[in-house]
Amino acid sequence: MASEKVETVVAGNYLEMEREEEGSKSTTGKLSRLFWHGGSVYDAWFSCASNQVAQVLLTLPYSFSQLGMVSGIIFQLFYGLMGSWTAYLISVLYVEYRTRKEREKVDFRNHVIQWFEVLDGLLGKHWRNLGLFFNCTFLLFGSVIQLIACASNIYYINDNLDKRTWTYIFGACCATTVFIPSFHNYRIWSFLGLMMTTYTAWYMTIASLTNGQVEGVTHSGPTKLVLYFTGATNILYTFGGHAVTVEIMHAMWKPQKFKMIYLIATLYVLTLTLPSAAAVYWAFGDQLLTHSNALSLLPKTGFRDTAVILMLIHQFITFGFACTPLYFVWEKFIGVHETKSLFKRALARLPVVIPIWFLAIIFPFFGPINSTVGSLLVSFTVYIIPALAHMMTFASAPARENAVERPPSRLGGWVGSYSMNVFVVVWVLVVGFGLGGWASMINFIHQIDTFGLFAKCYQCPPHKA
Repeated sequence: MASEKVETVVAGNYLEMEREEEGSKSTTGKLSRLFWHGGSVYDAWFSCASNQVAQVLLTLPYSFSQLGMVSGIIFQLFYGLMGSWTAYLISVLYVEYRTRKEREKVDFRNHVIQWFEVLDGLLGKHWRNLGLFFNCTFLLFGSVIQLIACASNIYYINDNLDKRTWTYIFGACCATTVFIPSFHNYRIWSFLGLMMTTYTAWYMTIASLTNGQVEGVTHSGPTKLVLYFTGATNILYTFGGHAVTVEIMHAMWKPQKFKMIYLIATLYVLTLTLPSAAAVYWAFGDQLLTHSNALSLLPKTGFRDTAVILMLIHQFITFGFACTPLYFVWEKFIGVHETKSLFKRALARLPVVIPIWFLAIIFPFFGPINSTVGSLLVSFTVYIIPALAHMMTFASAPARENAVERPPSRLGGWVGSYSMNVFVVVWVLVVGFGLGGWASMINFIHQIDTFGLFAKCYQCPPHKA
């Protein structure tokens, strides 16, 4: 029974793929498929890995200075595994929802399934509204963070303009993502994005080790509970990048193969985040407490400038990842989602960029804003809600018996699954949302008191501002 259901899930995708392949026999069509239109397991892996670690790579050393070396490493491993588990839950719920709908002959060929629709179909409108609120708010601020990061990074190459002016410029550049139709079309961008973060991570590691420790370096963290939980929540945010899991799955030809992709992507990401954060913290220690962007402490060289430029390009890509689901929601709201005209959809999407641009100018606090978004939004969006939704969807015996995807027996089956879900909910609610929310809000308010809203040049040297 289960195998028949899984086949139903991908039946529509096979038809869609065959139709597209029929129209791509020409050289132009083949090039389009090679660079533009992806749907394989590898595309999904590149999308997950590229999206998971972006500008946050530059703030993890800052988190290590708040947490200390040992806690920083432990929290990365812990939240990496927890994030992989809840991404798996989201993939299970997507396959369950799509199976039920396609058995009812629903056609998704011109419709991108989103997380709030999965919750609506499985659990009803209240869950839909909850998922819609948290997911959209998180992705909105996720896009804001990418704009802030763009301005923060380019300033280290060209400080003739202040960071606020750079935010205006990059806001206009990032608005061009309205022309990228869906996650199918991020094939080449996902690949390049991961190469860029890989270069940057290893540049940070090698540069820190070769330059050695700065004179008088100290490693006093953790010193305050506020800083400790702020740093922990930034790592929670780091491994909470699976708010776009459903959209990435929907772009796959065989979405049931997604379930292990996020875990494998996380393992790769850890090979970037652990060495770079540890090496930079070892080299600069407590200086990082007032330098949330690690690139600001590394010596100005051609290698550093290359890292800055590559991260700028990657942040443009990640802006698209975070904003595309918002584009879909807006398209559905105004009734143009199934329009085939790319120009009409792009024009309709532009209003989504305006509030993102505005918020990036109001709250330019690169680093602290990550922890605030992590505690208040990521905690619910990609940890608590998926775990609760999985338990509620399969609460009844018939639902468990007819489940398309059952929990792995090596993890204890349904009992093990429910135990892990309860742990995720309690831990993230208490530590992530409770303590993390308290700490990150205190730190965020401190930034407002120190620099003010609409800060012209956040954490710039006095003579540059």
